[in-house]
Amino acid sequence: MNGIFAIEKPTGISSNHFMLKIQHLFNGSQIFSKEIARATAERMQEYKQQTGKTPSKRKLRKVSKVKMGHGGTLDPLASGVLVIGVGTGTKKLSEYLQGTVKVYESEALFGVSTTSGDVEGEILSENSVKHLTMDELKTLKDKFEGSLKQTPPIFAALKMNGKPLHEYARQGIPLPRTIEPRQVSIYDFTVFPDSLSRDHSYPLLRPSTDESKEIVKNLNANLLKDTLYFSKEYCEKNGLESEVANVGEPVSLSEEEKQEIEAAGELYRAPLLHFKAKVSSGTYIRSLISDVGKAMRSSSYMVKLIRLQQKEWSLEKNNVFKFEDFSENDETVWTKVLQSVFDNGPEIDIKQELLNAREEFQRKAAEKKEEPECTENVAAEEIIVTEATVETATEDTKGTSAESELKRKIDEV
Repeated sequence: MNGIFAIEKPTGISSNHFMLKIQHLFNGSQIFSKEIARATAERMQEYKQQTGKTPSKRKLRKVSKVKMGHGGTLDPLASGVLVIGVGTGTKKLSEYLQGTVKVYESEALFGVSTTSGDVEGEILSENSVKHLTMDELKTLKDKFEGSLKQTPPIFAALKMNGKPLHEYARQGIPLPRTIEPRQVSIYDFTVFPDSLSRDHSYPLLRPSTDESKEIVKNLNANLLKDTLYFSKEYCEKNGLESEVANVGEPVSLSEEEKQEIEAAGELYRAPLLHFKAKVSSGTYIRSLISDVGKAMRSSSYMVKLIRLQQKEWSLEKNNVFKFEDFSENDETVWTKVLQSVFDNGPEIDIKQELLNAREEFQRKAAEKKEEPECTENVAAEEIIVTEATVETATEDTKGTSAESELKRKIDEV
């Protein structure tokens, strides 16, 4: 049971915590517990040979659980494909950490930008949405597709001077230097027809406490200040000398719009941005959303993100597990399908494989249920025959040692 598989991570949980849930389930299964017991026994023997002592539980911690890792973090806010390596399969995870193509579907709201680029951040700016049109939004496909410079968000795991960027942001500490843009690739950027619709369930973020405003004020690098770039291909096609986009200043929020937002309160709905993007590793969707807002002379922040695909693993190809496939099926069912995925890779149709394995399990369970009844009947008949035979035999051999032997056998039966 060593290899790579993909599972759909739900929203609201970190990638690491979700992986620990899977690990805990695997640790308690028969097929993995046997391997754990073997590895633990080997480690104990090895430790005793080296030290002459019995190892503590802490010394056995690494081998007393299923070895597991994942091939690329998904934010707690995001859901979708999470690649998992098991056993020696963890050695293949490096293939997924760099150079892999990913496909995302995302939803965002226009009119507000935040420190994190998503719904969990503090408000940086509020802008008008009255001038937004679908025709202009569609032009962004050509402007963003290709080789593109992008600045990572400050709420990221990237390190600066040995410290993750998100720690500077959460503590309100100014960055030692500006975050440098990086080169990424947008292979496809498709805007869905429901974009700019207000028919959705997402309330618009509103400014919060004075304390959070102070943290925002102290940040010297954020999505609001990042330079907007268009793709190299778009600039070359249109004879532009620089990839720096010159779209003008964002349109300020008018008094009329402010009153409209205040009057509607929680019922106010900002225009939606709904798109699908096929991107290279290292691309930040939150930064892409922020750039879309800037390109439309407004602002935007993410409210939903789904990773539809990573490399060959895709929600649309049915080769990605759900946690319920493990938790709600008998171990015999899911271990057979998991082994098939380990052996054959992403070509497996997991839904169909689970259906087949479940039907086989139910058929064998039904056969097994019938077996004991037949066995009991046969056994009863054999005992009756045996007792009758012995009664006859005891008449003929009363007082002999053979009689005692037969009676002993009957007592045993």
